[in-house]
Amino acid sequence: MAVAKIMAQMQSAFVADEAEGLQATFQFCISDDDDFYVTIGNANCTGNIGNHDDPEITMSMDSETLTEIVSGELDGMAAFMGGRLQAEGDVMLGTRLSQLFKMN
Repeated sequence: MAVAKIMAQMQSAFVADEAEGLQATFQFCISDDDDFYVTIGNANCTGNIGNHDDPEITMSMDSETLTEIVSGELDGMAAFMGGRLQAEGDVMLGTRLSQLFKMN
């Protein structure tokens, strides 16, 4: 699954009610595909290819891990604990992704 497709899925799966009062940028560094970031603010969600100057959290993984997390085959916390996903910054913010995006 290409990064552009995943970004589009994330935007359509965004749950605005879960983002009330949240202003945050999630950076995704994909080792074998394009990096991208998702910015949430004012109950809106936008995605962009590339790197943000100052994200609240940066998550690094390969495209297989990203695809498995998005498809629901792999839990994000399990990926983190298993070393398949690395996170820097506000790691607790990363735990909100499953609430902010209903992908399955």
